[in-house]
Amino acid sequence: MFALLLAWILSREVRASTQLWVLFLYSFPSEFLVGLVPHEPVLLYYGVHHPAWIVALVAVVSTVMAEGMNYSIFDFFYGVPALREASKKKAVRKIMDLFDRMPFWATLVAGFTPVPFFPVRFLVVMTRYPVWKYLLAVLVSRGPRFYILALSGGVLDIPGAILALLFAAMLAAVNVPSLFRLFTNGFEGKDGA
Repeated sequence: MFALLLAWILSREVRASTQLWVLFLYSFPSEFLVGLVPHEPVLLYYGVHHPAWIVALVAVVSTVMAEGMNYSIFDFFYGVPALREASKKKAVRKIMDLFDRMPFWATLVAGFTPVPFFPVRFLVVMTRYPVWKYLLAVLVSRGPRFYILALSGGVLDIPGAILALLFAAMLAAVNVPSLFRLFTNGFEGKDGA
């Protein structure tokens, strides 16, 4: 995942490419674990260069594959005793119980709307929701979302500079708070020592 992301960041030719294989590969780091990079600006960009249904199809196929990997990875790590113990905390149990009432619908809503999706990745494993149902919900929710984004990109024909600014803003919004916590707590310790 990180190699794909690094190749995309370091290669101007890859970033500027309108070839669909680049979109396919880009979907992996954008949908992996907590999503290191945003997918929205990229789908808007590809919507300018390809029919929306093709962009949506390529993006949703790679996203379903990435989510299958996410499920397997989280399932593997969920076997760690410390994580199993964390899921027994009262607040976590409440969230799991709430999700478990309508997991398919919760996944649909999180997959289609701008609501952060990464908590669902944890919850499906923690509640032992079947992987095939999860991947079906991802397909059904993400496909239309990706289509709307690609169609919007084609209709609005947003200039590349604006898409680059949108990408940078979304990237910062997702990653800067985590980096800030890492640098303030990680290197100094939680007590500031």
